[in-house]
Amino acid sequence: MKKIAIVQSNYIPWKGYFDLIAAVDEFILYDEMQYTRRDWRNRNRIKTARGLQWLTVPVKVKGKYHQEIRETEIDGASWAEDHWRTLCLNYRRAPHFTEIGEWIEPYYRVGYRYLTDLNRTLIEAVSRFLGIGTKISNSWDYTLIDGKTERLADLCIQAGATEYISGPAAKSYIDPAVFDDAGVKLTWFDYAGYPQYPQLWGEFEHGVSILDLLFNCGMDAPSYMKHVLR
Repeated sequence: MKKIAIVQSNYIPWKGYFDLIAAVDEFILYDEMQYTRRDWRNRNRIKTARGLQWLTVPVKVKGKYHQEIRETEIDGASWAEDHWRTLCLNYRRAPHFTEIGEWIEPYYRVGYRYLTDLNRTLIEAVSRFLGIGTKISNSWDYTLIDGKTERLADLCIQAGATEYISGPAAKSYIDPAVFDDAGVKLTWFDYAGYPQYPQLWGEFEHGVSILDLLFNCGMDAPSYMKHVLR
């Protein structure tokens, strides 16, 4: 039995993204999809004393965004210092800022050309820190066929998967019959029911970058997730 998930890369994603990685045997970064503006591909949120704040990686776009995520280049290098300074300013009071900061800061000192490389590097780094051993691969490691659902089911077959785990948002376009015909079980991932953890700056917010959980809880972060085990 092999479980697989296929998702576009995000910039320092929230804890649910890493729970999905931990729940499968192989996680395929689906960055041959079209880059979408004002999405999670190049930005995420953190908590501050003034409320939620976006950290956005500037990117170069072509025309009306007719480019794949994997083709999307980062625009300049100053964003990295800005993001790190913002993280320091807002999380320096967090209990585990020093230990997590020493670990994550070097990743903000690397020059990245493509957004997909930045995202994958940080996703892999956080996964290792959390002790997630899931194989992470790229969609271009495989052959892509036509059809939204057909392509996903075929990727599962190529990867030798017997079960495909999808986020609930995909219910709007996935055709379950295609997975039935392919002999692949379709399961919807449940993001509900996360416990709250000690968090800075007012009312609790689940929908923020995983860095919020790490700065606040350190090595105890898996205790506030569902599928990540220590």
